[in-house]
Parts: sequence; structure tokens; C-alpha cells
Amino acid sequence: MSEHVALPGKLGDPDRTLGTDPRADSRLVAALAPLGLAGAPEPVPLSADATDQEIYEYTATIEPGFEMLFDLIYADLPAVEGVESRTEVITGVDGNDINLYIHQPTGGSGGPRPCILHIHGGGMVILKASGASYVRWRDELAALDLVVVGVEFRNAEGALGPHPFPAGLNDCTSALEWVHANKADLGVSKIVVSGESGGGNLTLATTLKASREGRLHMIDGVYAQCPYISGAYWNPPMELTSLHENDGYFLSSEMMGYLVRAYDPDEENLTNPLAWPLNASVDDLRGMPPHVISVNELDPLRDEGLAYFRKLVEAGVTVSSRTVNGTCHAGDVILRAAIPEVYAASARDLTTFAHTC
Repeated sequence: MSEHVALPGKLGDPDRTLGTDPRADSRLVAALAPLGLAGAPEPVPLSADATDQEIYEYTATIEPGFEMLFDLIYADLPAVEGVESRTEVITGVDGNDINLYIHQPTGGSGGPRPCILHIHGGGMVILKASGASYVRWRDELAALDLVVVGVEFRNAEGALGPHPFPAGLNDCTSALEWVHANKADLGVSKIVVSGESGGGNLTLATTLKASREGRLHMIDGVYAQCPYISGAYWNPPMELTSLHENDGYFLSSEMMGYLVRAYDPDEENLTNPLAWPLNASVDDLRGMPPHVISVNELDPLRDEGLAYFRKLVEAGVTVSSRTVNGTCHAGDVILRAAIPEVYAASARDLTTFAHTC
């Protein structure tokens, strides 16, 4: 008689939380529990027929909370040594100013080096590249002998909004063009586009847009972390199992559904690969540069990242994937102090890819 095998996450127990899931890294849980982020999420205070204004007010409320969270997480860390940074202001394709935050090893000698064009998370709706967690990530990568350029793209809502799709994507494209045109001055040998969560979306979308518009030669590699790319959060398909298995673990499908509305208010782009890259066809992906798709085991978004990886394999792209076990959405990028070895492993993997792709 075969033994009963319990299903993982909320598939096995609908009351399970990140804090009670036996797969969760206990160090991660210990860091998130005092912040109220290891238990069941609070319901989103919106109705299914919420107006655009109500969604705008909701995102304006949650953005400061996330910024304060990241400030708290990074408050006691010592500065990264051997790194210098500056800000370059460029003009985007839409005529707007874009801040680029450039981090590199002190002195600028020893180049040329690979460049990470980094695109931050926040669902393309909230947060800033100037936030504490993203400054730290760029510094840590620069200390590993990289040039890192962070893009302060326009958000769909929040302090850098309201600029729905495709404003942020246009800004990332403008940043790519500027970095490519200034490779010699920056001491850059190659360009890898990378980002996490909403930044993972824009990483893949920037690459798809480059392919469509004859710009793909500018990109030498793509490294997407926990990419937010399906847009299918109101009624998650069962084939994206993790949207059911890990729903409410740091992220909820309900919250993400409202962020989709913020990014594309009329929901006219739900099948557009430039808005939601999981809609890209295998033919869309042929001829792409090398990719890495990194996902988190306990992330609702895990399986959409893996589905994109499988499409890349089918398209014949040089690609690998990695799953960071025991971690919630972007936990390996956010929780620098709680799980330093995990954070360092992800930074090293991106660095190795940048040097060898």
C-alpha cells in the first residue's frame, strides 16, 4: 500500500502560510515574521469593480510601506567598499528625463568590464531604482568587477507615475541604447540586461522589443529573476501551479491583479508579449542571446518563469534556469542580512554569467 504524499504549499493545506510551510528557510521566516510578512496577507481593500482612481490611491498607500520595509532591512549593513557611483541624466524616446545610476569599481581601472543594465522590481507600478535595496544590489555587483547601470524608469502609478504601459518599457529601451552608445566611455565590454519581479518583466520585454526593432545586437545576455510575466492573476490557470500553491506567500494574486490594472488600465494588452512576456511565441524567441531564468521555490510567480524557460529551450536559445530553494519572491535579492549566503550565491551567479555569456 503506497504512502500518502502531501501536496506542497496551499495545495496541501489552504491555511498554510510562508511561516508554516516546511520548505521555507527558517532564517527567512525569522526575518519576515516580525514585519508581519510570514503570515496570511491582509485582503486588498478594493472591490472587483474598483475604479482607476481607487487603484491609484491603493498603490499610493502601499508604495511608502515597501520603501520603509527596504530601508529597515538595509539600515544596519556596512557600506560596500571599493565602489563609486554617479548619476547620468539622459533624454528618453518620449522626450522625458531618465536618471541612470552608474556604479563601478573605484578608480575605473582594469576594464573593460561587463555591464549589468539593472531594472528594478515593483510590478512596473511602484518603487524606485534609488531605493535602498536596489542601491545595495548595484553596489554589491559592482564590487564583483562589473559596471552596473540602474534605470529610473517611469512607473504606472506611485511617486514616479502615473505612466502606464509602455512608458517604463520605452525608458528601459532608451537606457539600453544610451549604454550601448557609450560603451567605450563607460569601460564596458558587453551588456547584460537583468532585473527581478517587475524588473524581470521589463528585462524580457526590453529584449523582445529589441528583437522586433533591430536592436538585439546591443544585448549580449539576459538574466531575469523571479519574472512577473503572465498577467494571469485574477483567474490563475492550473498549469501555473505556483500561483495556487504559493498564493499569499509575500505576494498574493489578488494584489497582483490590481497591479495589472494599474499597468494597463484598459486591459488591452493582456496578450501582448511586450506587456506580459509569457505570451511570446517560440518563434518570437528564436535567435535570442543567452538567458538565465532564476526563480524562487516559494514564489507564486515561480512557474511562469519556468514556463518562459521552457519556451526558450524550445526556441533553441542558450538558456539555463535555477530555483532558489526555501525562498519567497525575490528573497535572495531582498534579504541580504538574513540569508547572506543565498544573496551572495545569486550575485555570484549573475556575475559569472555576465563574464562568460
